[in-house]
Amino acid sequence: MTAGSDEQGTSRAKTRLANEQLILDVAEGCFARHGFRGTSVRLIAEEAGLPKSNILYYFSSKLVLYKALLARTMQRWNEQIDDIRVEDDPAEVLSRFIRAKIEQARLHPQASRLFATEMLQGAPFLQDYLGSVGRAWMADKAEVLAVWMDQGRLRRMDPVRLIFLIWASTQHYADFEVQILGVTGKEAQSAEDFDAAADFLCAMILRGCDLIPPSGTITDHLPMLAAQGVHT
Repeated sequence: MTAGSDEQGTSRAKTRLANEQLILDVAEGCFARHGFRGTSVRLIAEEAGLPKSNILYYFSSKLVLYKALLARTMQRWNEQIDDIRVEDDPAEVLSRFIRAKIEQARLHPQASRLFATEMLQGAPFLQDYLGSVGRAWMADKAEVLAVWMDQGRLRRMDPVRLIFLIWASTQHYADFEVQILGVTGKEAQSAEDFDAAADFLCAMILRGCDLIPPSGTITDHLPMLAAQGVHT
């Protein structure tokens, strides 16, 4: 293989990846606005500025595209602890996971809401994934947490429920943004708001695990709500 053919292959791979990401990003908005049934491949193609045939070249059907989008969301959420080991520091791992999930709520709120809608509808397109890949992922992470508990490095509790708590509390800032804005009187959540949420959750959750948070305290951000007339 020549250098020229290597470059062409690399260029094609980059183009393919760029097109796939473009399609996924556009589809995310379409599905979030119109739902699965209200979204068509033609609509996604029009908003992406690509021929319909190009969409079907990368994703053979609307369902395949939808599942790929949901899988991408879960991968983004969980990749921060995909490779955790017993040798790792529990406080650093949990803090990193919480902060990464809050950052995903800030950067990709539509993806989080789309996933929430899928769950509320009974996960019709994700049952197989949740029962296989998702279940194996949870068992693997829960096993590491359980070892930390046995070693006295983490307060003894149900490790699966701990992960549920982190999922729910972080995704709240995307899925229930309308509620947050309504009760705080804000027009939008700022980067500082998300940082404050991450600090608060790290402090609350880690201290509940008998861990010392790397940064932030439980009461750091309560004055902000009190100043806006919200009772804590």
